[in-house]
Amino acid sequence: MDEALLRTLTPTVIGILVRRGADFAAAEDAVQEALIEAVRGWPDDQPRDPKGWLVTVAWRKFLDAVRADSSRRQREVRVEEEPVPGPVEDVDDTLQLYFLCAHPSLTPASAVALTLRAVGGLTTRQIAQAYLVPEATMAQRISRAKRTVSGVRFNQHGDVATVLRVLYLVFNEGYSGDVDLAAEAIRLTRQLAAKTNHEEVAGLLALMLLHHARRPARTGPDGRLVPLAEQDRGRWNTRLIAEGVDVLQTALARDRLGEFQAQAAIAALHADAPTAEETDWVQIVEWYDELVRLTDSPVARLNRAVAIGEADGPRAGLAALAELDPALPRHTAVAAYLHERDGDPVTAARLYAEAARAAPNLPERDHLTRQAARLNARLRG
Repeated sequence: MDEALLRTLTPTVIGILVRRGADFAAAEDAVQEALIEAVRGWPDDQPRDPKGWLVTVAWRKFLDAVRADSSRRQREVRVEEEPVPGPVEDVDDTLQLYFLCAHPSLTPASAVALTLRAVGGLTTRQIAQAYLVPEATMAQRISRAKRTVSGVRFNQHGDVATVLRVLYLVFNEGYSGDVDLAAEAIRLTRQLAAKTNHEEVAGLLALMLLHHARRPARTGPDGRLVPLAEQDRGRWNTRLIAEGVDVLQTALARDRLGEFQAQAAIAALHADAPTAEETDWVQIVEWYDELVRLTDSPVARLNRAVAIGEADGPRAGLAALAELDPALPRHTAVAAYLHERDGDPVTAARLYAEAARAAPNLPERDHLTRQAARLNARLRG
């Protein structure tokens, strides 16, 4: 069975049902039931027209649900009979589904879950496993999200920036369960890039590709986190790097800079350096200046302080860091790193230990704890 084909067809089939008269929530439920039947039956007998098969089965599921529900039975349905088997509408509503699932009225968590299900074609169980929450919890989240957008017109214009933030959230979740969310985010962003000529969509795709290219080197054989400067660059995926740089250059040539293009340009400079010592930190600082100008993001300012510390020395980095709120995530870890580079291991060790206690995940906590232990061992010696 071609699981990738099923995921690709999902938004198209939902769109067809909506155009035939189903509301979004009912259409999405019906398509999910059709997908379950496909998973069960296609390994032995895949139909010659997969899309037509899914449309027919999903429409039957929708009609069955309408007829079984006394409250829905009184609602008008434009088509009361099952469609005659044959060619189905060749209208692609995927872009509108992106906009609908990333509706501003949804919380980020709900928008991510709905996007993965309606556009990505993942089951509730797969999404729950990926986010390490009970399936019932995820089902409730998705149901609430569908109710929230149920009154939104399907052809209503959406906000590309909101869609991109949802996809970026998916990408940053990485991998857990049996679904690789980073790879899924790249697949969905490629799909979006093919449907809209938007430089920031290309910028996000380039950013994802460049970050994903470094993934094999991010952890050691024992699962420990490996910082960028210590990574084995021979393990970086050069094919993804080349593609990411090409996508980025095409976007930048349009001279309509956005935050994802700026982030991708920084990632490209890291990818271009044969060694950590050869990184063009001066140019990276310049790109962070652009990113701060575009977003005024505290996170961008924090990363800029690191880059300044590399380009102009740790004292300059600490001066830039002093302008930021110490409560920022990773602020203490950055301070520890800059103090160590400035020749102050006592302060650095204390800050590494403090940062470890506030780390958001176990790999980062372990890494910071080891950094503190390394410096304390050196001080004792």
